[in-house]
This record gives sequence, structure tokens and C-alpha cells, in this order.
Amino acid sequence: MSHSHLSSFPLLRLCLLTAFVLSACTLGPDFVPPAAPDNGAYAKKNLAEPTASANGQAQHFLVGSAVARDWWSLFGSPALDSAVRQAVSNNYTLQAAEASLRQSQDFLRAGNGVFYPQVEANASASRLRTSTAQQGLPSSGTVFNVFTLSGSISYALDVFGGERRAVESLAAQVEFQRFEKEAAYLALTANLVNTCIARAAYQAQMRAIEQLIAIQEQQLRTTEAQFRSGLVPYANVLSIRALIAANRALLATLRQKVDQSEDLLASLEGVVPAKAYLPEIELEALSLPSDLPISLPSQLVRQRPDILSAEARLHAASAEIGVATAALFPSITLSGTYGVTARSFAHLPDASGKFWSIGPAVNLPLFTGGRLWFERQAAIDAYQQALADYRQTVLSAFAQVSDSLKALATDAEALRAQADARQASAEALKLIQANYQAGLVTYLEVLVADTQFHNATISYLQGVAQRQQDTVALFAALGGGWQTDAGVTGVTGGKAAP
Repeated sequence: MSHSHLSSFPLLRLCLLTAFVLSACTLGPDFVPPAAPDNGAYAKKNLAEPTASANGQAQHFLVGSAVARDWWSLFGSPALDSAVRQAVSNNYTLQAAEASLRQSQDFLRAGNGVFYPQVEANASASRLRTSTAQQGLPSSGTVFNVFTLSGSISYALDVFGGERRAVESLAAQVEFQRFEKEAAYLALTANLVNTCIARAAYQAQMRAIEQLIAIQEQQLRTTEAQFRSGLVPYANVLSIRALIAANRALLATLRQKVDQSEDLLASLEGVVPAKAYLPEIELEALSLPSDLPISLPSQLVRQRPDILSAEARLHAASAEIGVATAALFPSITLSGTYGVTARSFAHLPDASGKFWSIGPAVNLPLFTGGRLWFERQAAIDAYQQALADYRQTVLSAFAQVSDSLKALATDAEALRAQADARQASAEALKLIQANYQAGLVTYLEVLVADTQFHNATISYLQGVAQRQQDTVALFAALGGGWQTDAGVTGVTGGKAAP
């Protein structure tokens, strides 16, 4: 269109000038991430002191260091590494999270289309019959064809920033889904490693009970021979048989737990139980990570995926306030249409069939019964809810780190005592068995020593597993290292705690 034609539309020029002046106007709050906590500790007392030495190993904490992305490799088990790779490759929960991320990215790309002119082309052909009786004329109607070709272009002037805020909200949704995927990855790896450790612990306990049952069966044969010789009452035989039966029942319970852990491994690996990869892991062959990271509180809020996803939800809620605020103000759309129509396809180029239109359209909400106002209030309320959820997520994260650090200190002390108790009870059982064979002690004393050794062994194995699993819990509480480069083994940076 020439300048002479455009000059005949002063209203259009005025709208363009107004849109240009107001183009930088974006209503609603500009999002600012919540400030990181200014405290430098997770609890009142210092939790960075090395743990007590148990099984000849203490755990040291590196303040300000980062968790390696493949933190499970610190346990030194190739079978465990293989199980994690299997799960990451096939887990359906992780695949669903990745699909949700791609979906949110596609929504963002679609939302960005609002910043471009919308162009459409239309073509139609129809055969019509007119009725002159509708106009009160006595003549008969006519039959004719109508062919139409037209194109239209429209552009929404985002004067008050509603569209920009809507796209900002979509971008925040992408961030939310990204961190949800990382949270799913962290949950998957932590659950799988924990399950492998638990399975190894159950199997170790089963072997300990089987060894105990073998000893008790030997004692049973000796006691039965003594009963036949009239040296002991039959009650001694019944007592040891009852103890063997109780241990076999416990063995069956542990076998069930092993089966359940294997089924869980199959679920995490994305296969049916019959095709699960079951790593051969010995509990006491697992290396206990000795140098553990402790992120500062200010670092934790930037590396925990659940905190970052809560921040992304908060950002989206902030942008929605802008969307609802802009809806209270006028919306302006520029549009133009050009086309040709004729009674035959051959006559479409004729000038007489051309038509066009151009101009702005303004939509000004005058009265909506309070709908737009209260929608804005609802957006503000949603932001306040998201802010409270974010703060609670941060508090929960701090509590989890504090719990993990305290648990590791307690685990070391408990395991040292359990190891001492196990060694002492094993030596006592050996001495009492020898004295029983020599007829120096009663069988009741043997039963007591057996029970003590059994309980000490089970407690020791449970303590070893608990220390390993609480180490996993610390890695998970610190965010799992998703933000570090893949392939890094061991913690990097930071300094040893004093």
C-alpha cells in the first residue's frame, strides 16, 4: 500500500504510535529469585567434625565441595555401576519426566508464535441460488457460482505485556519440568543404590543365620546323644529344636525381603522381574566413601532439584500475575485482509472483484462482573501459595541434610559398638561351646551365647548397611550432583573441615 493510502488512516497511525510508545510497558512484578539463606550451618552444633572410626574407617566432610554426578561410583562396585546404568537407560518414570520436559519446550515454542504476524490464506468455491421473494420481488431467482481467494494478516500489539508474561510463564514451566526430570533422576539413582545395599544386607544376614543354624544342628545332635545317655533332660532337646525353628522362620522372612528387593530392582530397571539385572554385591565388599561433601546452605538452594523446581513454580506464578493484570487493560490488534471474488474462476483477476480491509481493533473490558479483578487476586494468592511452598521446601532440604549428617555420626558410633559386641560374643560362644563339650557348663549357657552371637551378628550387618544407606541419603540430600559434569568421580573443590 502506498503512503497516500496510509495517510487516509490517521487512526491507524495513532494506534501504531501509541503501541510503539507503550511497547516497553510490561505489567506485573518482575521475578526476583528468593534470597539464599544467610546462615552458614545446618544446625546449632558443628556437624562437620569427622565421624568416629568404625571398622577401621572414619568419614570426613569437605565443606563447600560439590557432589559428583556419578556419586554411586564412590562405593567401588562395578556391579552397582552397571545396575545404575541399566536403570537410567530403561526407567519409565525417568522417560515420562523427559517427555514432560519436551512437551513444555514445545509449548514454549508455540507460545513464542504470538510475537509474529499471523498470516492466513483462504480459498472457497460455491454454487448459489438467490430468492427474489425474500426482497418482495415477483421475478424468479438466479443460479450462479462464486469463487473467492483471500489472505489476511493480523498482529496483536502486546501493549501491556500480557503476552510477554504468558511466554515468561511458559519458560518457567520449562525450567520446572527440567528440574522435575533431575529430581526423578536423583530419586531413581538413590532408590536403586539403596535397594542394592538392602539386598546385599539381607543376603549377608541370611548367610549368618544359615551358619548359626548349622552350629545349632551340630549342637542338637550332641544334645540328643547326651539325652539318650541320660545325661541331660529332654527339655534341652526341645529348646534347641525351637531355636532352630525360630531361626528358620527368620530366614524365610529375610528371603522374602530379598525377593521384594529384587522385584523393586526390576521395576526401577524398567523390566519384568523375570528379566531383572541382579547385581552380585557383597555388603562388606562395598567401599564406604570416606570424603563426603557438605554444600553450604547458600549453595544448596542452587543445586537441589526440588528447591529449583519450587522456584520455577514461583516464577510461573509471578508471571501469571502479569497476565491477569494485563487482562484488565485494552488489547489492540492490527489486521488486514485482501482478496478477490468472481462468478467464474477465469474472472478472478478482474479489478471489480477485488476487496480489502485494514485497521486496528481495540477490545476494552468495561464491565465483567468483577471476573478479571478477582482472577488477578487469585493469581496473587497462587503466588503466595507458591512462595510458602518454596520456603517449606528449603526448610525440608536443610532438615534432610542435618538429619543425614547427624545419622552418619551416630552410625559410626553404633557400628563400632556393634563390631565390638560381635567380636566379644563370637569369642564367648566359642569358649562356651568348648566348655559344653567338656561337660563344664549347662546347655542353657550355650543357648544364651548362641542368642547373643546371633543378635550381635544381625545388628552388626544392619549397622554396616545403615551406614552405607545414610551415606546415600547425604548424597541425595545435597542434590545428587546433577549440576556437575558427568563422569567425575569423587568430590572436587572445597576444603577439609577443621
